[in-house]
Amino acid sequence: MQNGKSRRHIEGGRLHIKGINIMLGYLKSDQPGVIQPQGEWYDTGDIVDIDKDGFIRILGRAKRFAKIAGEMVSLVIAEDLASYVFPEPCHAAIAVPDERKGEQIILFTESKDLTRDQMLQEARKQGSADICLPKHIVFIETVPRLGNGKIDYTSLSKMKMPKA
Repeated sequence: MQNGKSRRHIEGGRLHIKGINIMLGYLKSDQPGVIQPQGEWYDTGDIVDIDKDGFIRILGRAKRFAKIAGEMVSLVIAEDLASYVFPEPCHAAIAVPDERKGEQIILFTESKDLTRDQMLQEARKQGSADICLPKHIVFIETVPRLGNGKIDYTSLSKMKMPKA
């Protein structure tokens, strides 16, 4: 426990930086050779906490978090909880829009037997908050992968989502 909260319950904000050593902009395919400014502040895509002494601790990448009811929730925690219950099959979590809470977590799994209740029991054992659990668990035969073997989260986000 840290500050009265479980260490697995992650809070933080996006890291924006500026300075003379930050790139001027992006080269994009719609205007080859033209630097397209990004603005004064550069969004690193990192989710960080800054402690009382000003030290920055990187918690993860924004793409791998869901913002649920104002909380930044790591998608990796949902994947880890599923892996504790069933270590062998592949599990992959994504965030999708939720009208009431901003976003929700959907877990895709190759395990036909994984249930939310099993994940809840594991979360309580690990000291993780219930907010880290997926709203829906979707069985798929094979979690899609990229050529380098990493999970293809873009393909997962294009799959048909369960009804709320």
